[in-house]
Amino acid sequence: MQTLPKTDKQGLLDLIGDKKTILFFSADWCPDCRFIKPVMPQIETENAEYTFLAVDRDENLDLCVELDVFGIPSFMAFENGVETGRFVNKDRKTKVEVEKFINSLVVA
Repeated sequence: MQTLPKTDKQGLLDLIGDKKTILFFSADWCPDCRFIKPVMPQIETENAEYTFLAVDRDENLDLCVELDVFGIPSFMAFENGVETGRFVNKDRKTKVEVEKFINSLVVA
């Protein structure tokens, strides 16, 4: 999974363009992020139609504020530069919950 460099919302939108993208917001110090991180490669492989980007919450705090992402781990999906879904809260996420979120996404 590629890591998103420090950016703002416009920089993010420019980077992802029209690709189907899922952002994975986390931080190294977050125990719930460390819980889901080991299964992320499998989730990424099973959803190859998406580009996955890891977003370090501490590195991109301003971006998180712009996107209203205040809990981690969290996920946001974009297609054609438009948000198509979010799974954003401070609760621990399981592989099944993340898969359910991805399967629920609507095409923009």
